Amino acid sequence: MFIRFIKFKPLFLLDYVSSRKNKFLVFNLLKNRLMDTLQIQISIIIPVYNRPNEIDELLGSLVLQTDADFEVIIVEDGSEIKCDDVVNKYSEKLVLHYFFKENSGPGQSRNYGCERASGSYFIFLDSDCLLHENYVSIVRKVLSENYVDAFGGPDRSHESFTNLQKAISYSMTSFFTTGGIRGGGEKLDKFFPRSFNMGFSREVYEKTRGFSLMRFGEDIDMSIRILGFGFKTRLIKEAYVFHKRRNTINKFYKQVFNSGVARINLYKKHPGSLKLVHLLPSCFTFGVIFCLFLFIFLGIIGLVPLFLYALLIFVDSGIKNRSIAIGGVSITTSYVQLMGYGLGFLYAFWRRILLSDKEFSAFKRNFYK
Repeated sequence: MFIRFIKFKPLFLLDYVSSRKNKFLVFNLLKNRLMDTLQIQISIIIPVYNRPNEIDELLGSLVLQTDADFEVIIVEDGSEIKCDDVVNKYSEKLVLHYFFKENSGPGQSRNYGCERASGSYFIFLDSDCLLHENYVSIVRKVLSENYVDAFGGPDRSHESFTNLQKAISYSMTSFFTTGGIRGGGEKLDKFFPRSFNMGFSREVYEKTRGFSLMRFGEDIDMSIRILGFGFKTRLIKEAYVFHKRRNTINKFYKQVFNSGVARINLYKKHPGSLKLVHLLPSCFTFGVIFCLFLFIFLGIIGLVPLFLYALLIFVDSGIKNRSIAIGGVSITTSYVQLMGYGLGFLYAFWRRILLSDKEFSAFKRNFYK
């Protein structure tokens, strides 16, 4: 790596420290000046399990990047349906490394990739993501101009997605569902990156020792620990990905149910991480049950709140997706998302808080099937 020398003014810095007695600020000044002179070496790490078609699409979008100065690490997490043939298609188009290991979950597979990556900065993507052509160049530009130790990016729906995938994308990002809980604020020291579109430096990995053994919620756990070590995080809005997520209602329900379970598991590890807003899906679930109870005694009037919420989702999603059909499907996906998360949260609360059970995940054996 080429590093040019930096001409500092040591007397000025000594006076600054002496007068302000703030060595920490001086250290950050030196660090930022140094980072400006280094070319960030990017390693893109992708864990995959039984999804060769998704890897094909993701690698295809990586080939089209306007900034091609990166390496790709594919970690096959004990898949029965391997993607090695797909990876070979791109071996002459990308700096690409493929590894196969026994199944241990996405977090440990990301760590496996970090240990074998050569970059100074790691970017993690889920296998069901697609990138727009300027993704890498935007990340590099932002980090070069205003370096942070870790970042996250948002997700969007792609025009090639099915109506169900677009509806699920809406439900996962909308203000009117748990997308409002996930948030999109840009507070430098409070943003919690998610692993479908997340990056951090090699220094972060060495200090935190990477992702934990959690199967679900491991990205939030990682973000909490990153902030706990004093590292800075931020949201890079322009570094969005197109995230397919699940392609059936059943798989989507399992995903959000486990997200609800993970929130309680995270609370047990990090008590301060549970906020009042995380209770909203459970409150929504109780509200649905209450409305159904009213329906038994009051008839259709008891379902009015459910109809009004469905109408809100239908109109909002229909306008954003420019499709009445997607607006209609979004009603189902939004109810599944909120109630699935709420039921998972309540189930985990019962087992972990009231019964003092150990950490667990639901649908562990068939989650990816």
